[in-house]
Amino acid sequence: MQPRPLRRALLAAPAVLLAALAPVALPGSAHAANSNTTLRTLTRATTIAFHAGTPGSAAPSAHELAPDLQGSTATAAAGAGKAVANRSGASRARALRTGPPPAAAATALPVGSVTGTTVNQRINGLNVLDQRTANAGNQFTVEPPDQALCVGNGHVVEAVNDVLRVFNTDGSTQTGVEDLNTLLGYPAQFNRTTGAEGPFVTDPVCLFDAPTQTFFLTTLTLIVDPVTGAFTGKNTLDVATAKDPTGSWSVYHLAVQNDGSDGTPVDSPACPCIGDYPHIGADANGFYITTNEYPFFANGFVAAQVYAFSKAQLAAGQQSTRGVQVNTAGLDNGKPGFTVWPALSPTPADYDLGSGGTEWFLSSNAAEEAGGNYHGTQVVAWALTGTSTLGAGNTVTLANNAQGVADYFLPPLADQKAGPVPLATCLNTTSCAKLLLGKPNRFKESESSLDAGDTRMQQVTYAGGRLYGALDTAVALPSGVKAGIAYYVLVPSTTATGGVATSLVRQGTFGVDGNNVTYPTIGVTAAGKALMSFTLVGADYYPSQAFTRFSAATAPTTVQVTTAGVGPQDGF
Repeated sequence: MQPRPLRRALLAAPAVLLAALAPVALPGSAHAANSNTTLRTLTRATTIAFHAGTPGSAAPSAHELAPDLQGSTATAAAGAGKAVANRSGASRARALRTGPPPAAAATALPVGSVTGTTVNQRINGLNVLDQRTANAGNQFTVEPPDQALCVGNGHVVEAVNDVLRVFNTDGSTQTGVEDLNTLLGYPAQFNRTTGAEGPFVTDPVCLFDAPTQTFFLTTLTLIVDPVTGAFTGKNTLDVATAKDPTGSWSVYHLAVQNDGSDGTPVDSPACPCIGDYPHIGADANGFYITTNEYPFFANGFVAAQVYAFSKAQLAAGQQSTRGVQVNTAGLDNGKPGFTVWPALSPTPADYDLGSGGTEWFLSSNAAEEAGGNYHGTQVVAWALTGTSTLGAGNTVTLANNAQGVADYFLPPLADQKAGPVPLATCLNTTSCAKLLLGKPNRFKESESSLDAGDTRMQQVTYAGGRLYGALDTAVALPSGVKAGIAYYVLVPSTTATGGVATSLVRQGTFGVDGNNVTYPTIGVTAAGKALMSFTLVGADYYPSQAFTRFSAATAPTTVQVTTAGVGPQDGF
């Protein structure tokens, strides 16, 4: 999922506000989080049976076009309230460069067959047509298609902005396509009969928790004015749970504008804020959601927020559960945490039961939001201890330790292999643009480079007492500076004084010469075998799914393409 402005429209609105993102430093202790902790209640709003409606038309409507393309002063004014901050300073940092980007020393991996590895199954997942035509077509066309995927008990659950479908493990379908607005109990995203707009659901993430035999789906939902579609500043984290994902889902809502309204704390005078970029994790006791908190209608950054609730109570469908919110402002040596990613574990045997139950998190601190300049020399391990008290006493404590690592840097944009771009070609042709937009397109469209990330931590796994994570970085290769990946394996532990200690057992940085590798995710088996998946794209490849293998004892040696791309990314 790429950092980007919010987009409700068929085309990206040029008027989207680009924030300066000067970090807002809030008071907080260096390590103990008790003074930054607020009790929060997650309440079940409804229980809804999965229902895949009849698909509708994909024909665009003038209502869904960006205000700049609608040509009306009135509609442009109404749409102005939709603008929110670009939730990353990376694009501005790239623009301010005066020379070539600095790069980390890296290993150039060949692309070929990984010995002993066979891809047994490929599934064609949800696409933009599924998204656009769901709920009788009462949907906007949304990009980028943020994806969630979780697997358990013979079900493969996939969600993207803004639909969900359940597959069998062989790729056949168990259900039709349901829009997330309906699944979560909201009005349609866009009612094409009345013109009313519903809440904007985004950033789905998904987990199958084996101990409780429960699927957890989490989204960020932005509340809008139903008449104008303008964002109100109110937003929620929605948690839906199900034992059988083809059946009924229990839906919980948690307000996260954090301006004192709807039972939220006041995290900053600049709030209402947005609970951006949610990600989830679990240990033996808790279910965890972390967000990056930005002021909704102003420049700045508050801090990463950690939300922790009883996993057992949520899995049981309890009407409400009491948990905690921990504001990380000031907790990283006086600076805010940023993308503090909670860990998942492959089996219950991998959970950390020490210190009253411990959930581990990993972050980087090079981004502007964390007070950095996109040149990093540390990753930060965080421990939330006392998790066995969640849902009862809720006496948890958050502590961290910054671990020194090899240099990493803001990656450049990722170039693509040249190829056909039919959407750009259409928009550059008057007759075709009129069919799509109702008017000529005044922007010149072309094949573009892709956002390659911004040094934030990506998916984190805790297995065998080790913490695995990876991030995007600029790498020096024989062909020049490209987007590459830095990865880490740490052994974390809590100390007798309530702190955190870490040792680095493996780190590495790699790329593919002449190409880019971006957005890594790591899965680890109980035996300690790690597989890292990512996008491979560049002079030789359209955007393609690829992976490599490694472990705490062995470095990756080869990249294997799982599914080759068939053309350039041609969206907005």
